[in-house]
Amino acid sequence: MTSPIVIVGAGQAAASFISRHVALANPQPVVLIGEESHPPYQRPPLSKKYLLGQLERERLFIRPLEWYAEQNISLHLDTRVEAIQPQHHSLKTANGETIDYDKLLLCTGSSARRLPAAVGGSLDGVFTLRSIADIDQHSPEFQSGRKLLIVGGGYIGLEAAAVARQLGLEVTLLEMADRILQRVASAATSDYFRALHQQHGVEVRESTQLARLLEKDGKLCGAELESGEVIDADLVLVGIGGSANIELAQAAGLDCDNGIRVNEVCQTSDPDIYAAGDCSCFERNGQSMRLESVQNAADQGDLVARHLAGEDVRYTALPWFWSDQYDCKLQIVGLNQGHNHSVIRPGASASSRSIWYYRDDELLAIDAMNEPKSYAFGRKIIEAGINPTPQQVADPATDLKTLALGR
Repeated sequence: MTSPIVIVGAGQAAASFISRHVALANPQPVVLIGEESHPPYQRPPLSKKYLLGQLERERLFIRPLEWYAEQNISLHLDTRVEAIQPQHHSLKTANGETIDYDKLLLCTGSSARRLPAAVGGSLDGVFTLRSIADIDQHSPEFQSGRKLLIVGGGYIGLEAAAVARQLGLEVTLLEMADRILQRVASAATSDYFRALHQQHGVEVRESTQLARLLEKDGKLCGAELESGEVIDADLVLVGIGGSANIELAQAAGLDCDNGIRVNEVCQTSDPDIYAAGDCSCFERNGQSMRLESVQNAADQGDLVARHLAGEDVRYTALPWFWSDQYDCKLQIVGLNQGHNHSVIRPGASASSRSIWYYRDDELLAIDAMNEPKSYAFGRKIIEAGINPTPQQVADPATDLKTLALGR
């Protein structure tokens, strides 16, 4: 009997692989191993509608639990893999079980970075928003009038700030860099979201370093800044990014760096082991990168299924992202790494605009705030390799549809 394809990690990449595997009617059996008690689920709504209480848990699930049994997918939930044994084409679980594989797909994802215990990171009331369990444990604490301190001015922190304000909490957001979103966006995009949050009552503190969290009678009560200033806080949300879960891969001798290194078909340094999603590190346009996004995980999982079914495929997908904050929908297409200038395209209203990123004359990426047309046509423009001039883009009279057609 043929050994199964085994997937370690029950996230978006795993779900995408399984969906394509089933659609292609690949007869090879699949075993899915996940540490959580839930089947694969959507993570973006966790810090939005699920935290707000507007979405039931079952609606997070990418497929209902019974679907996997109907498709002959063997689920091993609440199961942790302790070791991969490439020489035996097998792995060991924490409960002592040995599972053989023909091909292995690592979808181990990433983990939220935490504050060190030395500065109070282990106090009750200090948390991250990364899983259903995180939300279920901490959402009851999101009560009107309470004081929430958010450490980190990235998209997770900003999305949580928006939800907290909608629930009536007082919110202070600390960012140690000169501006929020500094690592991922232009100053113009930072300016837009700083103003948006300030309009909704969030106190945004940039160039501000946390010294330590404070406790009183064993409970979190606030934070001391490097300046010596003290801020009251009932809750602290840590949103300072994530790190790839590469421990299993490293112990198995796979080539790792910022993530598990993969080639254009998501193969690792062991040709029978693949990696997809947040844990994978790949080359794009001569740059080594790791992307934490639904699109990347879904596209890579899908590609591995196609490759194992015998299709001639390569990972060339154009990255895209999104974020919902208050009444603003941000849509991003492309990667702005390496840009050396950007241009603002006015939108149809005061709350809409788009930022177009260039490296010299090459258009790299677009941030579109409440601008679905700029996003849609801009995506077509980038996919076609068209490079409109910044002057064309900045002129609201320029027809983006015409540009997308190369006219």
